[in-house]
Amino acid sequence: MSQDKIQLAIVDDHPLIIQGLQTLLQDKADIAITGSFTTGADFMTFLKANTVHIVLLDITLPDVNGMDLCRDIKRVSPDTYVLALSNHNERSMIMQMLHNGASGYLLKNASGRELSDCIDEALSDQVTFSREVKEIIARPALNELKGIPQLTKREKEILKQIADGKTTVVIAEQLSLSPLTIETHRRNLMQKFEAKNVAELIRMAMQQKML
Repeated sequence: MSQDKIQLAIVDDHPLIIQGLQTLLQDKADIAITGSFTTGADFMTFLKANTVHIVLLDITLPDVNGMDLCRDIKRVSPDTYVLALSNHNERSMIMQMLHNGASGYLLKNASGRELSDCIDEALSDQVTFSREVKEIIARPALNELKGIPQLTKREKEILKQIADGKTTVVIAEQLSLSPLTIETHRRNLMQKFEAKNVAELIRMAMQQKML
């Protein structure tokens, strides 16, 4: 990084948040707030004509999804670091932001110190998170935790028939089993996948590449 000040931009549609961030960052002598924007479009116009070293980016904006905007920012200016600053604490959203090129993710309840540390870490080419986000990431997703359900050969056979849209009676006839036996297998499949209905059962089986 050059000896000049780090150019930081804020993209958030809440003026109070922007004001709060400006106040928090005014003590950082090495940072200059180069602009504050309430829409993604305004920021992208600015970015195309100006140097921005790091941007604090809200995910919920009036004109664009912050996850899509993150990808656009990295495409236009690959050297700009993106730090997501959001109220959204879903693990999938955090991972998607990282996938789209973000250098870190903070929840809006993070302390000023956390924000300052995360900015420094991002500028040092590290992937960085506020404390609460680290805890969210450390908790494995439910489907990772459960692992892949172990199915018998017969259950796999019946699962495929269910996915093909066949009724219990038709499956029973094709496999020379009683409808009651098929219903038992169907119930066992639902329990193993912890699925509430057949549509969910099929979706989860496809996710686990069993169909």
